[in-house]
Amino acid sequence: MSDDYTPPQEPLSLLHEDHEVLLVDKPSGLLSVPGKGPHLADCLMARVQVAFPTALLVHRLDRDTSGVMIFALTPHAQRHLGLQFEKRQTKKTYVARVWGEIAERTGTVDLPLIVDWPNRPKQMVDRENGKPAVTDWRVVRAKGGETRVRLMPKTGRSHQLRVHMLALGHPILGDPFYATGAARDHPRLMLHSETLQFRHPDGGQGMRVTAKAPF
Repeated sequence: MSDDYTPPQEPLSLLHEDHEVLLVDKPSGLLSVPGKGPHLADCLMARVQVAFPTALLVHRLDRDTSGVMIFALTPHAQRHLGLQFEKRQTKKTYVARVWGEIAERTGTVDLPLIVDWPNRPKQMVDRENGKPAVTDWRVVRAKGGETRVRLMPKTGRSHQLRVHMLALGHPILGDPFYATGAARDHPRLMLHSETLQFRHPDGGQGMRVTAKAPF
């Protein structure tokens, strides 16, 4: 990963900004937070802090995933949002393009996950020792050997959506870790965080912010 890190240089795409929170559309290929070493210093967090020096991290998206990310602009907002994520009070919807045509319309994957140590950062299903992981899915369109799905994770495990789709036999297209052959041969990981629902730290009003999938 270290040698081929050439993140996109497009300007920040702001989705919402107020006195407590900032929502940004993260491009695919850009780290959420710095990696180890100066060559991995460029990340969304650093870019956001240039424009918004008080910005604080709340959650992260994988480097290859695009879409809605929220940052806190005050310590109060960071605590408030952090608790919402911890207690699973936020709701996220993702859009993905996956290999093969899924016959069913909707379903749920309930498979516990654990890190695959010899192959980390890969994760794997482990019914004995894994941490609970649940994903609801719904088919948007299935044709031409692939399926467009909406994914609604109920938990927030690392690589959860990728491994759950793989477990169904439908890896996410362009996935450098879990897809093989033609399924892997795409310009990017076809996974996008489309909507985030949360309660605003100032007053608790429900908010829903969306970023349209670029694929």
